[in-house]
Amino acid sequence: MSEHRRKPPQPQGGGRAAARRGQSGSPSGRRAAPRGATESPTDSYGSSSYGSGPNGPGGEERAYGGRAEARRAAQRGGRRRGPDTEGPGGRRGGPAGPGRGRGRASTAPGKKRLIDYPRAEKYGWRRWVPSWKLTSGLFIGFVGSLVAMVGVGYAMVSIPNENDAAKSQNNVYYWADGKQMVATGTGVNRQNVSIDQIPEAMQWAVISAENKSFYQDSGVDPMGIARAVVNMARGGQTQGGSTITQQYVKNTYLSQQQTLTRKFKEMFISIKVGTKLKKKQILQGYLNTSYFGRGAYGIQAAAQTYYGKNAVDLTPSECAVLAALLKGPTYFDPAGNADLDPTATQKANTQRSQERWKWILEQMHNDHHLTDAQYVTATKKYPVPQGRKATKGMTGQISYLVDTAKKYVLAHSDITEAQFDQGGYQIRTTFDKKKVNELTAAVKKIQKQRIDPKRRDLDKYVQFGAASVTPEDGAIVALYGGDGYENGHFTNNADTSGVPVGSTWKPFVLAAAMEYGTYKSDGQGISPLSKYNGNDHLKVTRPDGSPFLNKDNSVFYQNNESHYKWGYISLRKAMEQSVNTPFVQLGVDVGLTHVRDVAQASGILKDSFSTLNPSFAIGTSTPSAIRMADAYATFAASGKHADPYSVTEVKKDGVDLQGFSKPQVTPAIPANVANNVTDVLQNVIQNGTGQNAKALGRTAAGKTGTTDSNKSAWFVGYTRTLSTSVAMFRENPKDHELLSMNGTAGVPSIHGGDIPTSVWTEYMRAALRSQNDLPFPEATPIGNVEDEAGAPSPTPSVTITPSPTPSTSPSPTPSATATSPSPSASDTCQWSWGNDCSGNGNTNGNGNGGTDTGGTDGGTVPTPTPTDTTGTAGTTRGNGNGNGGIFGGQNG
Repeated sequence: MSEHRRKPPQPQGGGRAAARRGQSGSPSGRRAAPRGATESPTDSYGSSSYGSGPNGPGGEERAYGGRAEARRAAQRGGRRRGPDTEGPGGRRGGPAGPGRGRGRASTAPGKKRLIDYPRAEKYGWRRWVPSWKLTSGLFIGFVGSLVAMVGVGYAMVSIPNENDAAKSQNNVYYWADGKQMVATGTGVNRQNVSIDQIPEAMQWAVISAENKSFYQDSGVDPMGIARAVVNMARGGQTQGGSTITQQYVKNTYLSQQQTLTRKFKEMFISIKVGTKLKKKQILQGYLNTSYFGRGAYGIQAAAQTYYGKNAVDLTPSECAVLAALLKGPTYFDPAGNADLDPTATQKANTQRSQERWKWILEQMHNDHHLTDAQYVTATKKYPVPQGRKATKGMTGQISYLVDTAKKYVLAHSDITEAQFDQGGYQIRTTFDKKKVNELTAAVKKIQKQRIDPKRRDLDKYVQFGAASVTPEDGAIVALYGGDGYENGHFTNNADTSGVPVGSTWKPFVLAAAMEYGTYKSDGQGISPLSKYNGNDHLKVTRPDGSPFLNKDNSVFYQNNESHYKWGYISLRKAMEQSVNTPFVQLGVDVGLTHVRDVAQASGILKDSFSTLNPSFAIGTSTPSAIRMADAYATFAASGKHADPYSVTEVKKDGVDLQGFSKPQVTPAIPANVANNVTDVLQNVIQNGTGQNAKALGRTAAGKTGTTDSNKSAWFVGYTRTLSTSVAMFRENPKDHELLSMNGTAGVPSIHGGDIPTSVWTEYMRAALRSQNDLPFPEATPIGNVEDEAGAPSPTPSVTITPSPTPSTSPSPTPSATATSPSPSASDTCQWSWGNDCSGNGNTNGNGNGGTDTGGTDGGTVPTPTPTDTTGTAGTTRGNGNGNGGIFGGQNG
């Protein structure tokens, strides 16, 4: 047999298994000797690959116990004893011999770690408890790093210069075609003054009100910074309470973004300012850089803007009023800022200003900065500031266009008003210069023809508001906001709430009925040919058949404009003649929440809704002219809706700011529902209360509206390419209460089908002169005929198409000749759940009751003279809330 195939001799000891058995199972309790211990020739087999020693051919030996034992020994860290064998070299656990094994069973100590964690010399939970050396080292390292960071931050920041903050620029606005509209800014309304030109009373007023410890503190409020950091970490707004030094530093920032980086940088600058500048210098810088509202930066500009004098000439009482503005000019300017926030009305702001003025003077007196005599003199009379003034270029409709665009920018960006007023922005708007001029011309023409305040007292205080929006886009192409800032009219009538819309709300009720049906139709939409009782003075019943009750538990009755007995008429006919009783009952049958949802989906902001009671269906809500034009544009666009917008692009230092793309177009109501509403509203112009709009000579749809005691009149109408709303009302300039227009223009009353429709027609004729007359999409029959209980059975033939001639009028003589009086407001509207719905209305915009000008809204058909006792929502302008989308209307 050849040598390479010879079977090698087997180990006598049984191999590794035998060795392990020998270690654990020896009768004597001792481990078997390792290979090589017997000097047998077979003991050296395979030993050359495990270790070195005097035995075997290679002089190597394997550490006893094998690899498993070596791993266990390594895990024990060499701390457990091996066999009771100790070699001559003095090493326990290995065979005798001068050589040191290199196996894993070696128990020599490992290399010491720099950071002993987890701790090697401890067991169990003690391994995870850091030593005092590690703890103290980490603490010292943290403190050292913090000190280094503060030192670097302190060294890197520079002290702000109040003159740098005064370098404001103009904001430039552009028309939709890219041509410049106006450049306006605050550069001319700012001038720094030295501390000796600032009255001591002004200095102490801000110290007493803002930072009593100003002359003692270090300039930084650690707790205030901590609160701000915590709030930002939670995603909330930063809190106030900063020192005057911190506010001065903040005023000099061009970026007001609330970030941790900015807050810490502000802290470092404040620390440096506090150590490098004297307190008088800091106070001077603060008063020269603070924003006082009305575009006034600094105390000198504020003194000129509010009191027409230099800062050095301000009285202590006037100083307290200006110091109150530092709390927030939007809410403490007595002139009001309702265009920026609906809660900042003139009345509310005046009250807030007077309360804080009094409190500041009291604090100054308590802090011994006013003597008793000075305090008595200062508190005798509140020094009313001057009214607003038009700035350069802000005249005519430009003032309202700029106001609308500015609000849109602030609502769709992180830019603050103070930052925006520093200037440097280029704003491209959606406004069409030609259409704006045409809308202004239409208002002025009809106003001149019909309104003469010099001859008739009842023509005084008449105002108009109007807006024009493109369907399927939402772009505001034109608006009319009032007589202009130069004439003292600072409220934008196109974007203000508080003027109830009356019967122009009825299309939303009809749309809801066609989409959702009534409680009797099991959710199936109903047809506009469904019949409801159109007679006057009817009970409004709940789905269970019970009537709505007044406060005194008497039955509530809904009235029409006249006593004409319409009988059961179709909803189409009721819309044509603007009869109230069918739509009030229909709104209840459909569900007022459904009516609200349709209106909101169409573009009406929820904050302008009135209370959900039966009168909600006939227009007690108070949306703005912009929102009404946008909502009717949804009908024109076959149910598609886009939020109204006025700005397409904003740039700062040549860089586009984000957030000014076109609003997304979304489906709001079913297309055929919208098309059927349009079909019904076309009939209003052809045969109903909006016949004055026939003079347009184009395919158009629209609805008239007149409200409580003739306090407002509307016309909202549209073609395929343009939707426009026009509102007319009278307003007391002192308290902004709406006044009746009975007798205005020398007629018994003003209806939506009269002057507002004339303005609409005049404008639309000019605005659409170069455009084709496009038809509306065809409306297909919709829903089932669901007549109100008690209606006669339908006749076999029903005429759906509008008649070519005006409908028969309810009576040829005015209703003023009728002998039976309408129920008083107190008889018809005292809701059992506590709403004040008296005929005279209320100042909270939540009145109900009475009737709209049902019967007619002033169309050309001979109709009864309106007595008009509609529900009185919004008899005080400005109780609606325009937050969230601006164009909401903001109140006036």
